[in-house]
Order: sequence, then C-alpha cells, then structure tokens
Amino acid sequence: MDREINEIIAQELKRQNQGIELIASENYASKDVREVCGSILTNKYAEGYPGKRYYGGCEFVDQIENLAIERAKELFGSKFANVQPHSGSQANAAAYRALLPEGGKILSLVLDDGGHLTHGSPVSFSSHLYNFVHYPLTNGHLDYQKLLEIAEVEKPDVILAGYSAYPYAIDFKAIKDICDKVGCYFMVDMAHIAGLVAAKKHMSPVPYADIVTSTTHKTLRGPRGGLILTNDEELIKRINSAIFPYYQGGPLEHIIAAKAICFKEALSKEFEEYASRVIENTKACEDELARLGAKVSGTDNHLFLLNVLDTYGITGKQAQVRLENIFITTNKNMIPGDTLPPNKTSGLRIGFAATTTRGCTKQDAEEVARIINSYLKGELSDEEGQKRVLALTSKWKNIEEL
Repeated sequence: MDREINEIIAQELKRQNQGIELIASENYASKDVREVCGSILTNKYAEGYPGKRYYGGCEFVDQIENLAIERAKELFGSKFANVQPHSGSQANAAAYRALLPEGGKILSLVLDDGGHLTHGSPVSFSSHLYNFVHYPLTNGHLDYQKLLEIAEVEKPDVILAGYSAYPYAIDFKAIKDICDKVGCYFMVDMAHIAGLVAAKKHMSPVPYADIVTSTTHKTLRGPRGGLILTNDEELIKRINSAIFPYYQGGPLEHIIAAKAICFKEALSKEFEEYASRVIENTKACEDELARLGAKVSGTDNHLFLLNVLDTYGITGKQAQVRLENIFITTNKNMIPGDTLPPNKTSGLRIGFAATTTRGCTKQDAEEVARIINSYLKGELSDEEGQKRVLALTSKWKNIEEL
C-alpha cells in the first residue's frame, strides 16, 4: 500500500485500539463488512435499479442489491426498501423530495434539543428547500400534547421524528396519531436507534411512519451509508426516483453488499443480545456519573447527555479536548436550553454502541464513569488517566479482530 497512507492508517488503528470510543454515532464494523467494502465490487458502475440498469454487466450486482433489499425488509418489517443512499443526509433529502416534490412545511424538533443538521439547520440544504418550523422538548423530554398544539397551529405537511441526541424512548404511535389529527405525513429518521429497533429493544417506527430513513453505521454496526423504508407502494416509486436520478448517480455496490451483510448480522440472536448490552452499559455509566454527583440526562437507549458546564465548570469543547488526552473520545453537544453556541456547548453526548462491540461490560462502563468524573474534576493526572483507560481497553477485542 501507499506508504504514507499506510502509516497514517496504522496510527488510526492504534488510536482506535487503545482508546475508549464514546461518540454515540460511531461503531466498529465486522471484518466481513470491512472486507466487502474494499472488494472488487467498487469497480462496477450500476446506475439505475436491479433489472433496470443503464450499464451492462450488472447481473451479479443486481443479485447483491436485491439481497440487501430483501434483508432490510425482513429486518425492519417493511414492504419496500431503497438501499442506495450514500448517507443518512441523502436519505433524508430523498425522503423530503418524495413527500414534498413542490416544497412545503416540515415540523421538526428544535435543533438545540437534539435534532440533526438535515432537520432544518440554517447551514443545511434542508432549510433552503423546505420551510422548517420546530417543536421543543419539555424538561428534556418529548411533550406529545405540546407537539399536537404546535401542529394544530402550524398545520405542517410533514412531522419529523427521530433525533441525534435524544436519550429516551420515542412513542411513534403517539406522533402518528398527531399526524392523523392534523392531516399530514409522518417521517422518522431512526439513524441513531436503528440497531435497537432491529433488535426489538425500541418501538419500531415502520408500522406508523409514511417514510423511515436511517444510516447503517451507528447502532446497526454496518458500513457508512443510508437506507429508506416505506410500506407505501406509491411512495417507494417517488423515493426511488428521488435517489436516482434526482440526487445520486451510480450506487456504491460494494457498500450495498456490506449493508446486506450487516442486515444479516442484525437478524441474529447475538445482535439482539448485543443491543441489550449497549442499553445496559449506557445506563450503568449514566447511573454511576449521577451517583458521583454529575448532572446527567438519564437514558433509555444507547446514549445520554452529560452537563459538563454545571458539573465541572467547563464547556463541552473543553471537556472533549481534555478527555482526548487520556484516550477517551467524545463529542461536545448542545443540551436542552443550552446557553452556549454549538462550537462550545454545555454538554457531552456519550454513547456505548462502539465500546460494547469491543466487549465492554457493565462494570467497565461504571469504571469509565469514574475515570471521566475524576479526570474532569482534576483528581487524575494525564498519566494516571491513560493508565486506567489502557487497563480497560487492553481487555477488549482489538478492532482488526472484530
């Protein structure tokens, strides 16, 4: 391999192996997924869909894409699936296009309360192509009555649920009932909780939403990419047209093959047990931090929010940078009612999908909480913090073994 690139990859491998990965949107793909991402399938151009390609020689990638579609449908219980989106953002773009081809109004969560950039951020395409209005959290939780009241006033064309930093269970049926009352579409972006939904550890949005979008690389533990699901025969036609040719050209068939593998992995009993451990570990870390006096959000899923400003007197950015000194990777994150800007924030978002993949136990998660608390309080030196982190990660599986 190119020597310069190989040396940098080696450094990144060391970083991943020695560190504790707590970014809630990251995970470690299996060896099978990684290998097929680098397979000869990357050589094949396949604009269009199985059986309707613009290029010849697609008989085998057709089989792969059809297999990915069927596995996605089986995994999530949907009638239709599009596995071509290159990312979750492009999946959302196509979903908006399918639901609102002439534009329209979308009601989504206040971004500071846990929404995603593509849910109406001023710096995203979404706010430039659609009229976004927002509903807030109440005491950090979804307030379904408040959502109904706002929807009745705003009369949106779409209500959007599914979030990037919401640590609690979501009642998709309740939101569907609100959509029915105001006569609008219901869209769910389940990128963060897709693995929990697949493992039946969280209510599925598929029976209730008109369109469900997702990524495949977070709790689902697959390759980086997007996915769109629906039970509506007319909508899948519009979704397919929105992906190709409207937003994308040739699909990444090597990534689609990797998606097919991750869907099969997620159908296993082992994956169901994994998802249970993710929730257990997240709760264990959050509980221990709370016991130690930290201000935390609580959690029902794979993540929670730590208010570092109120707990330790530092910003989320400062906490993120400091923790990297002892090989703990997190990300600064806005918390509900945050008074600081997005480049500073009052909080950290902490998730356990990645560490659990490597073998993190409940006891390990509690130790992670103690390390974070002691270090951010200034009770641990860099050397002592690194030693305690390496004592944990040396017990876990190395990335190349997964």
